[in-house]
Formats: sequence, structure tokens, C-alpha cells
Amino acid sequence: MTWIGMAGRDLSKEEILGLTERSAEEARQRICNAPKRVLLLPPDITRAHSGAGYITERLFRIFTERGAEVHVIPTLGQHVPHTPEQNRWMFGSIPESRIHAHDYKEGSRVIGEVPADFVRRVTGGAVDWPMPVAINTMLLDGGWDLIINVGHVVPHEVLGFANHNKNYLIGLGGKATLCASHMMAACCGIENNLGSLVTPLRACFNYAEENFLSHLPDCYLMVTMRYNEQARLVHSGFFVGDDLQTYLDAAKLSRSQNVTVVDKPIQKIVAVMQGDEFYSTWVANKAVYRTRMAMADGGELLIIAPGLKRFGEQPEIEQIIRKYGYVGTEAVMKLWRENADLQDFANGAAHLMNGSSEGRFTIRYAAGHISRADMESVNFQYADLSDTLKRYNPDSLKTGYNKLPDGEEIFFISTPSAGLWTTKERLENRRFPDIVS
Repeated sequence: MTWIGMAGRDLSKEEILGLTERSAEEARQRICNAPKRVLLLPPDITRAHSGAGYITERLFRIFTERGAEVHVIPTLGQHVPHTPEQNRWMFGSIPESRIHAHDYKEGSRVIGEVPADFVRRVTGGAVDWPMPVAINTMLLDGGWDLIINVGHVVPHEVLGFANHNKNYLIGLGGKATLCASHMMAACCGIENNLGSLVTPLRACFNYAEENFLSHLPDCYLMVTMRYNEQARLVHSGFFVGDDLQTYLDAAKLSRSQNVTVVDKPIQKIVAVMQGDEFYSTWVANKAVYRTRMAMADGGELLIIAPGLKRFGEQPEIEQIIRKYGYVGTEAVMKLWRENADLQDFANGAAHLMNGSSEGRFTIRYAAGHISRADMESVNFQYADLSDTLKRYNPDSLKTGYNKLPDGEEIFFISTPSAGLWTTKERLENRRFPDIVS
């Protein structure tokens, strides 16, 4: 049941904070009137633009002032933990001692599995292995009276749309779950996932939540965002509840606002991955995921990423990306079957599949701290950042088509992680319909 469903107009920061206070009161009334231990689960810094940081800070204050001991675990998945400076930038006044880093390799335990026959059925036979359910031990053992998941519902390459129980099963998932789930989604095909309300993997996550996490005293607080007439990202929806319907309400709004259907495939896209949020191709490749359904064969995707300094978020993944490169699904699947390191870190293999253009178009990075030799060694092309910023100054470009003084036409995207760009044909030609079970 959706407790709060606010949509239909843009929401100011003050309104978002007012709705946050109302959400806290709803949670008290419906879950625990006087919680002593409260856990907040926001996204990590790569979704800082969603306002999840100040929402989490307000929730922290509300429950602390009522006498609760409140803790925060950013739902990192396998991303690099925040520095204290990043925590202050995102979460403001929340004490560093109350913010905990998720360790996907050592900080979880397996509590069950999604059976292979269920996986086989929802994937149409594309995957035939069970999915272990490994979850953060602090979540499992904390004795929480109330858990609030905070997040941004937006098209997502693995789950169709981000947030909801993704916070648990990826954001706080253990290595076994991350590997099995990412490989499952990659085998289903990224174009089949993006923009689908309930993908095969989401169906598996729903199974896992119902069978292994239903005892948690939790709820979901989810925002949506859209580009307004001034091409600025603004909040467009606010949804709170404790069930799948709450997610579906938010995802339907996101699908109506965050999926841009272009008339024809685009020859050149210039996209910006903000330097204070994106430091690796593991996360900056969202520019690839969210645009590949709009890219023309033989076209070019130019990604401006001034903060980029590495490929992986973890040393093992960095090594895998440098060793094998973004060589496409067919090649990676063959390598995965033959190499123990890819089998051990199947999430890395899945990332290599998702981050490739499959030979259809050029992916060129203008990166802040990665050399030409390193960039080309992983099968991407290189552009000088300074020269690129002079020619394609983000401050002078508008979202959508732009014509430069010399006649070059480009399609500019200021925040690829906030949406999905596709042709109508690619959006409609999907292998999997939305799964509701």
C-alpha cells in the first residue's frame, strides 16, 4: 500500500523536507511508535543529485530528537566507500561515527537462495542457476525497530528501474548475490532491462524480499525527478510505502518522465558525468547504458568525465577490466567460461558486457586522470579533456540537439544517470514483458 503518493507537479526542497517529516510520522504510526534503534539506507554519492543526502539528514534529526539511536549505511553495493569529506558533503551534519561502509566481500552472510527453477522460468531459460541471497550483517543483526530505505527511482540497466529492494540486494548485497544477479541481468540483455517495471532480476529480488526479508520493520521513501522547461533536474514525485505497489507507482511516473524517445538513431551524443560523483568507468559507464538504445550504428558517444581516475570500484574489478577490456558480450561470455577470475567476480564480467557498444558505435572518454594508453587498452577511445571542454562547453549547450558554429550537430545530455534515451523501435522490441509475480 502506498502511504504517500505525491505526483503531478514539481516539488521544491522545502516541500520535499515537509514530506520527509510526514513520512517519518507515517512510519512511526504504522511500524513502531517509539523506535529506539533506527537504520537509514540512502544511496551512495553517485545519486547525490537526487537530494537523498538532505532527506537522510532530516530523517536522522527527526528520530535522534525523539531519543532514538540512528545509524546510516549508504547502499554502496561494491562501490568505493565514501570518504569523511564525501559523507559531510552528502549527509551534512550526520556524525561520521553513525555512517557505516558496506563491505560486500566480508560484511554479509547468505540467508537463502532464489531457486534455479524460478530463475529459469522468469528469464525464459536465459539463466539456469540459483541466486544466493547474501545480505549485510549489520542490517540482519542490528535489532532495528525501524528501517527506512531512501532513494531515487530512475531507469536502471540491471533492474529496469533503480531503488526499492535494490537497496537491500545490490546496495547491501554480498559478493555471491552481486555476482549472480549482475550476470543474470547481463545474460537477459541490457536493452531488455532498461525501462521495464519488473525485469526478470527484479522478479527474483521480489521473491527474495518476500521469502527472506519480510520480517524487517521497513518502508521505502522514493523520489522521482525530471527535466523542467529550463533543462534543470527537479523533483517530480514522492512516494512512501512498504510494498511493491509503492515502487510501481514511482516507476510508472519515472517511465513517463525519464525515458526520452528520439525520432531516429543519433549519430553523436555528448554526455557529462559529474566530476564530484563519478570516479570510475564502473559508474561513469551509466552514460553508455542509458544512451546505447538511442545510438546510431557507426555513431560516437563522447563522455566528459573530469573526475575519472580508475576503471573499477574495487582492486579485483580494476584488474579484470584492465586484463580483458570492454570487448562485447560474445567475447566476454567465452572468456567467462574459460577464466577463473571472471567466474569468481562474475559481476565484473557482466559489467564488461554492459559497458560495450557491441561494436555498433565508438565510445570515447574525455577523462580527467586516465591516460590515452590506458583508455585505449580497455577498448575505449580517448579525447583530451581540455580540448573537449573548449569545443563542447557544457555551460553553453542545451539538453537535446545542438548545432555548433562549424555545423557539427550533437545531442547533449547533462546528466545521463537521470534518464534513458532510446528509439521507439528499440524500446518496443523487448524479449521480456513486465513480470508481476
